[in-house]
Amino acid sequence: MSGETASTGASKRAFVEYVAKSLVDAPESVVVTEELDGDFIKLHLQVAENDVGKVIGRGGRIAKALRALVKVMATRDGTKVNLEID
Repeated sequence: MSGETASTGASKRAFVEYVAKSLVDAPESVVVTEELDGDFIKLHLQVAENDVGKVIGRGGRIAKALRALVKVMATRDGTKVNLEID
């Protein structure tokens, strides 16, 4: 099952990276890392300091929407995921 988890985590990581690069002014500074914590896949999104607001959005709307989409992807795969924006 660990191989399956790694491949499903990679697709979520690629999705978050694609969306974040589309939102920011400095797409080369977008870094998405993946960490396994038991049954959870933790995704860490790092962007340039000036782009943090663009990824979070007004009132956190973009961050909430991105987390919701990633959770839907995880539910379809039978996994659990958490997205943290650093």
